[in-house]
Amino acid sequence: MTDIHNDVLEDDDFDTVLSPDIDFVGTLTFEKSFLVRGKINGEIDAEGILLIDENALVEADIRADKVIIRGSVKGNITAAGRVEITLTGSLEGNVNAPEINMETGCLFNGNCTMTKKTPQ
Repeated sequence: MTDIHNDVLEDDDFDTVLSPDIDFVGTLTFEKSFLVRGKINGEIDAEGILLIDENALVEADIRADKVIIRGSVKGNITAAGRVEITLTGSLEGNVNAPEINMETGCLFNGNCTMTKKTPQ
């Protein structure tokens, strides 16, 4: 059984929240933690934590330090740290990260490549 880290994160833990009523198209770049509750279509290039919440829909290739998927993602993910897919999460795409955690019951369709963690 995998050891899910599934941090308990609150809205206050995030510098920016993309509300459920927002539909973003394009390239999203940020340096601090970001919570997605709406829709994103395009590309995400980030430093910090990216959390895709339960009802969020993301169709994008993602590069971030840490990615937590509670909603739906279609696209490839490259993470410097960890990728987590929770029970409510689904990922259709490839993952490249040093640490990958998938909670029992999540959906994952793609290839998984574990890399060495780069020193900070």
